[in-house]
Amino acid sequence: MKKQLATAAAAALLALTALPALAQNIAIVNGKPVPKARLDTLEDQIKQQAARLGRPGPSDAELREEVIAREVFAQEAEREGISSTSAFRDQMELMRQTVLINTLFTDYLKQHPVSDADAKAEYDNVVKQLAAQAGGKEYKASHILVKTQDQANDIIAQLKKGAKFEDLAKQYSQDPGSAPQGGELGWASPKTYVPAFADALTKLNKGQTTDAPVKTQYGYHIIRLEDIRDTPPPTPPAFDAVKPQIIQELEQQKLAAFQKELRDKAKIE
Repeated sequence: MKKQLATAAAAALLALTALPALAQNIAIVNGKPVPKARLDTLEDQIKQQAARLGRPGPSDAELREEVIAREVFAQEAEREGISSTSAFRDQMELMRQTVLINTLFTDYLKQHPVSDADAKAEYDNVVKQLAAQAGGKEYKASHILVKTQDQANDIIAQLKKGAKFEDLAKQYSQDPGSAPQGGELGWASPKTYVPAFADALTKLNKGQTTDAPVKTQYGYHIIRLEDIRDTPPPTPPAFDAVKPQIIQELEQQKLAAFQKELRDKAKIE
């Protein structure tokens, strides 16, 4: 009886001793423990990626199954001797460098964070640049694009005889974007057009059409100026709406400067 009690007590003690070890592992695969720390690391990586992509992350059960599956496959690769090949060692070195570099950059940003004040200053600077763009002119234009000067001259002659610009654009224009709309290009700054087109457009009066074809690298244009207006002032989004993007952009600038500093200091032979 005493012996049975002693055996039971020993089994209970052994079970209690094993509890901390079991708590540190999520499973034992072919006798090899799979540590919980590995699950935690994978969870951090996957959930960060999901957050950047705006997608929901996997469940805890799915993550656990992924870690176990990796252990099963890794053990089989070890049995086949893959870890002793030069190709494996080369890939492992690249992965080691990747982890080191990512950790270096992450630590650098933690030590040199982008403050709210930095983000607000950048936002204010961008708003000023947008405001400076106001005050110019926008032109609403239509055009007919053809391949040859003779065809362009023929279309101009038809216009002078009373043909409708929209009808000729739909019939002859080689611009697939504007032809179905009767040649209309919409509102735009002259800076968005190639120089020859912009120069001819800005010389027209409202409702006027070019008397001669305008040659560009795309072909020959017959241009009509529909209207002119002052460039409307831009309406910037609220700071809070774009703050994450601004911080991300400033972080990239900090990293780029840090990388350049390291490259410049490095002795490369």
